[in-house]
Amino acid sequence: MRARNEINRMNRREFIQFGTKLTAAGMLAGFGTTGLLGAVNSGLMGSPVERIKLNNGSKMPVLGLGTMSLNGESGERCVADAISLGYRLIDTATIYGNEEAVGAGIKRSGIDRKELFVTSKVWVDDSGYEKAKKAFDTSLNKLGLDYLDLYLIHRPRGDVHGSWKAMEELYGEGKIKAIGVSNFTAAQIKDLMDHFDVKPAVNQIETHAFFQQPGDLKFLNEQHIQHEAWSPLAQERNQHFTNETLAEVGKKYGKSNAQVALRWHYQRGIVAIPRSSQKDHMMENLNIFDFELTDTDIKKIENLDLNITQFPEWE
Repeated sequence: MRARNEINRMNRREFIQFGTKLTAAGMLAGFGTTGLLGAVNSGLMGSPVERIKLNNGSKMPVLGLGTMSLNGESGERCVADAISLGYRLIDTATIYGNEEAVGAGIKRSGIDRKELFVTSKVWVDDSGYEKAKKAFDTSLNKLGLDYLDLYLIHRPRGDVHGSWKAMEELYGEGKIKAIGVSNFTAAQIKDLMDHFDVKPAVNQIETHAFFQQPGDLKFLNEQHIQHEAWSPLAQERNQHFTNETLAEVGKKYGKSNAQVALRWHYQRGIVAIPRSSQKDHMMENLNIFDFELTDTDIKKIENLDLNITQFPEWE
């Protein structure tokens, strides 16, 4: 009890440092699971993260590492660190310019490739049938892999139909285990489903406490398409890490704002890929499976929704 009270008086940075010590001493609860999301298993060896079954049968971890802006040797180290802690979902993209660093980090980790779920994305400049196929080969070569677990159309621009046709063929050849989209609206997803045989397995969209996307979540659930959140912690915008509502909820459980937000995503059935370059933050983000938000907690968080993007520069 003394340790829990001490945590409740701390800010996020202090919490991380103290939590790391408590974890080492066995004073914090382990990475338990609650059976939410219809998880099909509790992660592979060395990982606390459950996996969920996508609409094509592929199994995707419910929590992963986003890698935007993690480049060079630092990016390589971050990926290796994340894998050493138990991350198995690693998300990158052509436009990030870091696929070589991500691939080097995977190699450096020494992990069995079969344990990982690696995502990349085709950028707008590479849209279209021929360009998308070439872009995929380039990504695969830079990553140093034989296949991708998930390949997404990054933005609904350019020759989307040509890109999807190429991705369907690559999926049929086994070079991609699942294909999906990013930043697509319901109407744009319906258009793909009207013209092609393979339904998107995932839609990766901006989702966080300040832009909760309940309509998209409802549509995706109805279509059995997995909702995945980019910037699930809002990249610290709107003072996310010091938000009083998230802090009030977290105080009950000895959890940080980040952990409360990631737990909230998890209980909504949303895959989250927070980006972090610091190992203690990565550890903090993983430690969300030993508590459960109440309906009252969730209602409080719902009241934070501004229903507007917090990244207008990316529109």
